[in-house]
Formats: sequence, C-alpha cells, structure tokens
Amino acid sequence: MKRWLALIVILLVCLAVVVYETSASDRKFFLPEPLGGVKIVVDAGHGGVDGGASSQAVIESKITLAIAKKVEHQLKRMGAEVIMTRSTDGDVLDEHKPSEEFATLRERKKQDIFLREEIVKSNQPDIFITIHANAIPEDKWRGAQVFYHQTGHPNSEMLAKSVQDSIKNTLQNTDREALAIKQIYLLKKADVPAVLIETGFLSNNEERDLLADEKYQEKMASAIVNGIENYVNIEFE
Repeated sequence: MKRWLALIVILLVCLAVVVYETSASDRKFFLPEPLGGVKIVVDAGHGGVDGGASSQAVIESKITLAIAKKVEHQLKRMGAEVIMTRSTDGDVLDEHKPSEEFATLRERKKQDIFLREEIVKSNQPDIFITIHANAIPEDKWRGAQVFYHQTGHPNSEMLAKSVQDSIKNTLQNTDREALAIKQIYLLKKADVPAVLIETGFLSNNEERDLLADEKYQEKMASAIVNGIENYVNIEFE
C-alpha cells in the first residue's frame, strides 16, 4: 500500500513539474487561442502592373505585401483564419484569374478591385482590412492613419479606432486619429467591419526608410494585429 502511495505521489510531482515548465515557457498553452474562430480577409493594396505610390526605389505594392504577410503570420499564430487577397508580387487577377486579359490598364485595375470585393463577399469574414502606403507631393507629412467608410458596417468605426490606437501606442510616431471617408469602394461594399490602413507616407524620407525596414514592418504588423485583437475582445466579450 505504501509503495502505491509513493508511486502516486511521484507521478503527481512529475505531472506538476511538467505543467509548471510548460506554463512557464508558454503561458498560452492551456488558454484558448485569442483569435480562434475569427475569419479575417487581409488585402495587400495594389500589385503587379499597379504598383501604387512610389518614392525613389520604394514601391507601395511591395511594402503592403510585406506588411500583409507579417500580419497574416501573426494572426494565424493567434488562431485566426486568414484569407489573403494576394500573396505574390502580382495583382489579385494574376493570382486568381491569370488567364484574364484586358484592353487597358484602367479596365484591369477596375476588374482587380471587383475581384477583391468578390473575395471578401464569398468568404464572409468577420473582419476585412486593406493595407496601403501614402504619398503626396510635399515631404513634410507623415504618420499612419486608419480609415473606415462613413456609411459602411456600423462596427467599422470601432475597429478603425482600435487599430489606430494600437498603432499610436506601439509605434509612438503619429498623433493621427481614425477617420471616416466615403471615397474607398472596397470599404463601402464590404458587409463586414472593414478598414483601410495607410501605414505611412512614402513621400516622407524618414518614414519611407522605416516602411522599407523589415523590423519596422514587423512592428507595424504587430500594432495592426493587437488592434484587431483589442477590437475582438470588445466586440465578442
């Protein structure tokens, strides 16, 4: 009897050590995934023949794809289901309808936007984000800013403010606020909470260098993901 008690005690001690070590190395081991069950469409703006804004050798479409991929990776680590509108340097048409041909660049860009809209609608996500970079003739303007459509999904404003606050707190290099707009087609057509994230100004020399830096891209991605997590915690609590 004493031998059985001793074996039970030893087993319990071993189990306690394993639990402690596992918990100490990964506190999330016994916790549900923070974004488990949440489906998110991530759109890297532009692509292919449509490079978007550019400054010197830095092209918007490459910056947006780099950040979008980092957002995708981080979201998946938190348990989210992620659908990318594009995952290569080409536009969305290149990736999903490579045989399509168009008479003009303008028509191709229009159909590319329609395809992004179709991807959002067909996947019925909980959240849609589209990632961009800004550029204007003057080089003094800087700072990431999040936009939502003023007549879009009612929760888009909450999502935009959550992501904007996270960017401000994480990067500490912008005082911009989330802003309602009415010009962005994809935000207007989305039937889910949707935001456009302008990650900064390529026309600003310092910010352009930051956006081209992989470590900064990772930090920007973390800020976006944390903002999404904060929104989900509020919305689904």
